[in-house]
Amino acid sequence: MDHNEGSLRSGGGLRQGLKRRRSQALGRPRGLRGPRVALSHACAPALIAAVLLAASDARAQSTSSPADDAAAFFDKALAWFDPSRAKSAAPVPDATPYTVTLNVTGDSSVRSAITDASNLQRLRNTAPSGAAGLVRRALADRERIIAALYAEGYYGGRITITVAGVPVDAPTVFETVERVRKAGPVPVVVDVDSGPAFTFGAVRVIDPAGRPVAGAPTPREMRVIPGERARATSITAAERVIVDRLRAQSRPFAKVLGKDVVADHASQTLDVTFKVDPGPVAIFGPFTVSGTKSVDPKFVLDRIDIRPGEPYSPERLDALRRRLASYEIIGSVRFREADHLNAQGQLPIQVEISEREQHYVGFGAKYSNTDGSSANAFWGARNLFGGGETLRLDAQLTWYAQGSDSVPTADPFGYRLAATFTKPGILTANEDLVAEAAALREVTDAYVREGGTFTAAVKHRFNDDWNGQIGVDLEQSTVQDAFGTTDPFIAGIPLGLNADTTDNPLDASKGYKFSATVEPFVAFGESGAGPVMLKAQLSAYHAFDEDKRWILAGRVAAGSIIGPELLDVPAQRRFYVGGGGTLRGFDYQSASPRTPTGLIVGGLSYFTASTELRVKITDTIGVVPFFDMGAAFASDVPDFSAMYYSVGLGLRYYTAVGPVRLDFAVPLNPIPGGSQYGVYLSLGQAF
Repeated sequence: MDHNEGSLRSGGGLRQGLKRRRSQALGRPRGLRGPRVALSHACAPALIAAVLLAASDARAQSTSSPADDAAAFFDKALAWFDPSRAKSAAPVPDATPYTVTLNVTGDSSVRSAITDASNLQRLRNTAPSGAAGLVRRALADRERIIAALYAEGYYGGRITITVAGVPVDAPTVFETVERVRKAGPVPVVVDVDSGPAFTFGAVRVIDPAGRPVAGAPTPREMRVIPGERARATSITAAERVIVDRLRAQSRPFAKVLGKDVVADHASQTLDVTFKVDPGPVAIFGPFTVSGTKSVDPKFVLDRIDIRPGEPYSPERLDALRRRLASYEIIGSVRFREADHLNAQGQLPIQVEISEREQHYVGFGAKYSNTDGSSANAFWGARNLFGGGETLRLDAQLTWYAQGSDSVPTADPFGYRLAATFTKPGILTANEDLVAEAAALREVTDAYVREGGTFTAAVKHRFNDDWNGQIGVDLEQSTVQDAFGTTDPFIAGIPLGLNADTTDNPLDASKGYKFSATVEPFVAFGESGAGPVMLKAQLSAYHAFDEDKRWILAGRVAAGSIIGPELLDVPAQRRFYVGGGGTLRGFDYQSASPRTPTGLIVGGLSYFTASTELRVKITDTIGVVPFFDMGAAFASDVPDFSAMYYSVGLGLRYYTAVGPVRLDFAVPLNPIPGGSQYGVYLSLGQAF
């Protein structure tokens, strides 16, 4: 091979392990043009790191110091806001301008990957310092382009780089650059022949003795499938799959010792052999806690339900991490596993806790042209008495712009002042107390109420997904509706069952949520004792791809009040459908029973269903076409022949705390005199 000609042999850690089989390699050019080439196990990490770090290590290719690079970056950033700064930025000392020509032959589909990897191309408007800076940048480009080719599955390519017409690694390159730069920008030419795309051949997972590893994932599970494109990124990712699979089999010390990667140029295939140490099977040992400040370590230990002697399981640890992190005072949870088993064959684990700030404040807002708007401010305390207790105070102001149809003289402004207290572990570590007291004024089309509520419940955790609760529900309010003013007293005993297997509370991509409530009333306004309220809701989520860019979400809900006549039920406890939370595109509560004059009354039962296809266009932008249906009914059993329907399109902006939702919906069978569309803006998905 000529001095100026690089091949995949030059790529990162690969060059240490390249060897050719003698059968056909003699007399051929150096590099990967021989029939079979073995690549050392260091290949993929080194090359993939080069690809992934391509955007961040450009400053390593120049002679400037890290401090100089940071200052230059800061000046450039400020220049976006103050263009005059761009003119006054300090020039690079001994700048050597250049032009770059990038020629790609072979498979043109890799041009964009090569262009993205090339610092010569990306930094062409930033001149390096001196001839040495330009040559260093060009030499580094060869490594970066090789890494890019590997990442796309090309192991037989060639790279030729000339600077000022001479090979970049020629002895005369520096004096040639110094001479040419006097006449203008130095020409740099990069010629890349991608060569053919390789596919995976034989894939094996063996132990140090060369035996197949029992329980190892299949090539399909590792996504290194024979016959498919042999991307180096897939090889690196397969290592993680192997380790995760073996750890799931109670082998916490499983590790990949190395890998042999052999390129067969005759068949254009890549054989991969992973050398793995499965490690011993282990059981859980004792847990210890560190990092706590205001929280008693015993509070954490009491909530660890993994007992010494249980088989080691990463899944159990993940569930424990989620459970501990659900307590507001705990900001993060890290498990530090011992590096060896104890005398009992157990794996000791240290739980490292990071606490959140004990006090916080915040605010929120919501807008809808059909539901009304609201603004909310809140203050909270975490770990109030040292046992994970929380207290939150909320103050909310609402504005129902169109006013109440049933009480047209009512002021459209409402409010809600609430205090919520939680006490973890009130009986055992699995029972929590949740209590809330609120004073409120609520304005809707159907009614206006003003009064106070109090709820309290003891919640029991059955397992990581399911919990149940029993509590009390008290309310004393003054309510105005189409039939006058009443002062109903309500006392109920709600029993609930809840489940949540989703992966993200604000933006789920898999799993389901389920909730069901049965509430018998001992006092229910004019109905007295005896009525029973039933309601349930199920939401489910499914991602069609590993990157979670296509997610199908669905929700169905229903409820019924059994026993009383419709008008004996206090207006605020009847069922209503319509608006952003139930049936988008329709006015709030509008898809509900009405009086002969058209005033909303509410119903004894309801049914709603929604489906959404959540599509991510970029990492931060997504679109959501959706379909809603539902209605409330005067009977205590839903009448599915009298449903309302709507369709719409949503826009999502994904942030670190969750998606910002903007939905636009139109009714398919609009209510006469009702809204023709609905607009909804809030944080989090619709369900």
